Amino acid sequence: MVRRKMTLTADQALTRKAMAWANKIRVNPSRIIISELPTKWGSCTPDGAITLAEDLVDMPATFQDYVVVHELLHLRYRSHGRAFTAMMTALVPGWRELEASSPVREGARRLPR
Repeated sequence: MVRRKMTLTADQALTRKAMAWANKIRVNPSRIIISELPTKWGSCTPDGAITLAEDLVDMPATFQDYVVVHELLHLRYRSHGRAFTAMMTALVPGWRELEASSPVREGARRLPR
């Protein structure tokens, strides 16, 4: 029971973080889903849904920010072109270092692409 309550609180905190970033970036995700994602940290669908890996809550805040911002920017930029990378740099300085040293879980976890 306690674990479930802690998980809900952590999920809610990650959702709040994503919404705060969405407001800052001025994008409007159709929904934010916290779910088990076995091979990636996050995803963005064409209809604007952002899904974040539930175990992202256990990662450092800077890494959470990187993943959240990366996915939210796909609401504005579909590709990883110059505009996308410029916004990543403006919003999450050091994101390239985070990407290069990304935590890997059991060899399956990848950064969003």
